[in-house]
Amino acid sequence: MLIANPLIATLVTVLALMAGAWILSLVKKKACVADSFWGAGFVLVAWMIWLMGPGTSRSLLTAVLISIWGGRLAYHITRRNWGKPEDRRYQAMRDYHGKNFWWKSLFSVFLLQAVLLWLISIAPQAAQLSAHPDALTWLDWFGVLIWTVGMMFEVTGDLQMAKFRNDPANNGKVMEKGLWAWSRHPNYFGESLVWWGFFCIALAVPGGWLTIFSPLIITFLLLKVSGVAMLEKEIGARRPGYEEYQKRVNAFFPWFRSSK
Repeated sequence: MLIANPLIATLVTVLALMAGAWILSLVKKKACVADSFWGAGFVLVAWMIWLMGPGTSRSLLTAVLISIWGGRLAYHITRRNWGKPEDRRYQAMRDYHGKNFWWKSLFSVFLLQAVLLWLISIAPQAAQLSAHPDALTWLDWFGVLIWTVGMMFEVTGDLQMAKFRNDPANNGKVMEKGLWAWSRHPNYFGESLVWWGFFCIALAVPGGWLTIFSPLIITFLLLKVSGVAMLEKEIGARRPGYEEYQKRVNAFFPWFRSSK
């Protein structure tokens, strides 16, 4: 059976998961529910592969790391969006497509995210599916180190921003403290590092280098599509002083503040 192929099985699964999320979005009238399913989808894929693969220590390690990252992200996004209007990005799409958005969103939001999720997850899937080497190597531990640094940036950045937003005194102000004094998007930088960490783990297995497209895709998305580029298009209008902040602080890679 075709579904016996682990990669095909995970593709079918994430397509079904996001189709279910689409149905939920119609009920809730909020397409941003897709974001909550994003991290959860990676967790589902990881444990499917662990069950279907050789069950190595590398496979278990990868599944645990993905569960920590994906579970935390799903919880963070769901909590952030709970009880609030639809995210501005999706509202803009809804306004653009009008009455046809309900069915167009299935393809332009949910199934598209399913395919991207699956492609990005190929690196950890490859690491989990290989039976060799049977013991963890220095590349595995180097990947764990990069993953840890990435998680520190992502989690700390999100917590600092949440605290800033929850203070009414900061309405209309620009967050430029903590990690945000070194990068305008430290959480996105951290997420990128997480996936380069998974790629390093994939490098430990034969042919793992072929999965380099996995971290490249997520880094490109974070920089040029759904992350930095999209936010920076409209944030300046909402927060006076953001243009000056842009001159002083790097957009993505943390670095010393400019004296401009």
